[in-house]
Amino acid sequence: MSVPASRQFSTTISDGIAEIVIDRPPVNALNDAGWHGLADAIIRAGNDPAARVIVLRAEGRGFCAGVDIKELDKNPERIVSVNAGNYRSFEAVHRNPLPVIVAVHGFVLGGGIGLAGAADIVVAAEDATFGVPEVDRGAMGGGAHLQRLFPVQKVRMMYFTGEPITAADAYRLGAVEKVVPRAELREAALAIARKIAAKSGTMIRLAKESLNGIEDGNLENKYRWEQGFTLQAYMSAESAETRRAFVEKREAQLNTNNDAQGPSGARK
Repeated sequence: MSVPASRQFSTTISDGIAEIVIDRPPVNALNDAGWHGLADAIIRAGNDPAARVIVLRAEGRGFCAGVDIKELDKNPERIVSVNAGNYRSFEAVHRNPLPVIVAVHGFVLGGGIGLAGAADIVVAAEDATFGVPEVDRGAMGGGAHLQRLFPVQKVRMMYFTGEPITAADAYRLGAVEKVVPRAELREAALAIARKIAAKSGTMIRLAKESLNGIEDGNLENKYRWEQGFTLQAYMSAESAETRRAFVEKREAQLNTNNDAQGPSGARK
């Protein structure tokens, strides 16, 4: 049975801080409804006159494992809607009129990378790891947001190998503001949020808009480009096999020969 969006996260607003908490056991992989619901919640928080800053965090074993692969394995036609939900959620963070602080712990995968990469400030627990296992899941996406966190070659190493990066290395590379013990993560994020909430709401909103305007390139357009490849990947038999193998907890049986077609359709 599909879990409704209302049961996958919660929102509270207090002292100018909107706190949105993802909580969908076991790994905070949101389903189709969850991603669209999260986007709506982030947008509502940004438009709430009682809020001046947003903190996005999670409960459980890790921050976010991305999309619910089991749902997509049963309902592959939902990929278009799930893609749209991802896009809307990341855009809601990046284009939000308020600063968004993302506090991560444990695994930060797939859609979790999108949320962190779209954020204004990232705080990480010592146990946080950032990864993009998309190639091993028969999907694409995440590169644009990952490149907002890490240097280009590090992104490609992570993308091609699927190897994660630790919180300590993320801090060394400038991707996160600070690394704290897991028990101190929420307070570390709230401490930064309080500093922002104490300032002029008008000035902070203007600052967010102006900073977005001077970024190189357009994050949403870059991610949209990637999503086209996600749809192309989902049309392949190997993509279906990787999802089925993930659900069945076994190694994927892949064709690893070199007769794949290149972009032009010519055999390599």
